[in-house]
Amino acid sequence: MNVTSPLDLAQVLEEEGYLIDEEAATTLFLALALEKPCLIEGPAGVGKTQLALALARAEKRSLIRLQCYEGLDLTKALYDWNYAKQLLRLQLAKTEDWNQIKVDLFSEEFLLTRPLLESILSPDPALLLIDELDKSDEEFESFLLELLAEFQVSIPELGTITSKTKPVVILTSNNSRDFSDALRRRCVHIYLTYPSLEREISILSSQAPELAERLARDVCEFVARVRKLPLQKPPSVSETIDFARALNALHKEELKYGDLLGTLSILLKYPKDIAKLEERLKKWETETRQRFA
Repeated sequence: MNVTSPLDLAQVLEEEGYLIDEEAATTLFLALALEKPCLIEGPAGVGKTQLALALARAEKRSLIRLQCYEGLDLTKALYDWNYAKQLLRLQLAKTEDWNQIKVDLFSEEFLLTRPLLESILSPDPALLLIDELDKSDEEFESFLLELLAEFQVSIPELGTITSKTKPVVILTSNNSRDFSDALRRRCVHIYLTYPSLEREISILSSQAPELAERLARDVCEFVARVRKLPLQKPPSVSETIDFARALNALHKEELKYGDLLGTLSILLKYPKDIAKLEERLKKWETETRQRFA
């Protein structure tokens, strides 16, 4: 990928279906130029993971993804040993010298690579996506510091393993907890939030070109209004797209509050949020009638 400026980067990402604003494009361009990990933070559903996926496609990098969760440990993130193969090795070597067997058992032949180690060992350009890091615990976060700073990992039985080709490292967070200063110092930071009305219309038109122009604007204006309500989970950009496609499937060319029966579960994912919006819709519909009466 021949990218020499943030504008170039924005253009190649747009070709992959991702619209990025100038500020975020500049920050991401600098992270790539400086070969530093990029921490992308923001509420759920604003396109953090999609940005990493689009970048991997644009740069023709293999995507190696680590989905974080509470209790994630090194045997799932870095490496483990193939115990069945080790046991077989022991059974076949009863007459051999134990010291030699012990060395063999903890060699690369018996190593099971997990996403972090896979990204370090990859001979081809890779993008390592550490998704929703905030769901993991502080112990795992501390382990990442070596990889983020030196692009290497340490395995007690094998020593330090350094990357053959430096992977692009993208970390995402929904901000459910804060990170240590040590992790933040090692990263370049992007904060994504819900797009402006005009940008969301552009995103929707790009992802669902079959929509009528009026419907695309109506949906984005409606979703922007819904996000101002005190909801457990405001609708994401992807849910905006699904909602618009649902209305289009019902052959709607514009959005009318009275025509949304059965569609709100596409936009909102919690029954209490749907009930709250249904109640508000009655008020909005009444206000609309009075305005045009």
